[in-house]
Amino acid sequence: MSNTASPSSQTSLSAAPRCEVSWFSALCDDDYEFLGVRDPALLSSFEHCRNIVLTAEKGGYDNILLPSGYSLGIDTTAFAAAMAPLLRRLKLLVAIRCGEMWPPQLARQLATLDQMLQGRLSINIISSDMPGETLPSAARYTRTTELMALLRSLLNGEAVDFKGEFYQVAVEPPRVRPVSGKAPLFYFGGLSDDAREAAAKGADVYLMWPDRLGEVKAIVDDLSARAARHGRTLRFGYRVHVVVRETEAAARAAADRLLSHLDAAEGERIRKQSLDSASLGVSRQAGLREASDTDGYVEENLWTGIGRARSGCGAAIVGDPDQVLAKLRAYQAAGIEAFILSGYPHARECDLFARHVLPHLNHGPL
Repeated sequence: MSNTASPSSQTSLSAAPRCEVSWFSALCDDDYEFLGVRDPALLSSFEHCRNIVLTAEKGGYDNILLPSGYSLGIDTTAFAAAMAPLLRRLKLLVAIRCGEMWPPQLARQLATLDQMLQGRLSINIISSDMPGETLPSAARYTRTTELMALLRSLLNGEAVDFKGEFYQVAVEPPRVRPVSGKAPLFYFGGLSDDAREAAAKGADVYLMWPDRLGEVKAIVDDLSARAARHGRTLRFGYRVHVVVRETEAAARAAADRLLSHLDAAEGERIRKQSLDSASLGVSRQAGLREASDTDGYVEENLWTGIGRARSGCGAAIVGDPDQVLAKLRAYQAAGIEAFILSGYPHARECDLFARHVLPHLNHGPL
């Protein structure tokens, strides 16, 4: 399939549901030619991650996730500030780790970033432990809920007088404000009951990792009901890898090639080095791998092999352009409005998806 519409994808873009399509910049040393084999040229550096972002801007994506890790890669907010003057249309989805910074200072930092981006900032709320600490799940998500409430008020230009379990803050909002005058969208993910309640109370977009289509629908229904009980609504996003090639056979061969040099012990070491490696979400990704067929597919075109050398999002949509497009549209029908995609190596797969699939999606920023 070329990058002009084929007979099997003639659905009018104006009639198709609209979605946000984002890519991923590998700030946390997560880029490979072969999974589990370190390549110095693909380790996180400003230059390498900048090139991924500029590839996404050129390719026409709407947004790009800038992840955050403590021991891996480079700093997220510093990188975002450096990228802002280089971009003209792409949004930045900047990951922040709850607890790393005092909320009033964080609000000022984020408002400044939004000004630099001319209003094109969105925020990914991360609720994992801080380095050197281990908090029970309920406590971590209480801190997350408090931080989201404080940030939203401060970025909306509201004074706060807050007394919570983790934060006691009485302060006027910073003078600098987001361009829109209100808080950017908060994207947030987590599979546990505590995480789902935190999302229902304070997030705007609930992100989920790959799963069977039926489970995706069930999560959307559950989170929608939880948000309604708090007088709120949620939108839904899906974080997944992609391997798209001209034919399904070529895509499956490219997926197999990614694992062709993987040492099992090295894959396990990589999975365990993340601070959230014991989370329920990571456990669910492992369960999908265990339930997959001998080639690693847990359902049609959903391949779990990525998770053999990666903590977190551990599956990829694998297929030809029409198959990948159909899979994304099936997720849209289940309630997904935003996709955060990635592939290995990131810049190359970003370009392939931009040429083969992105022109056939009705897409734009949330």
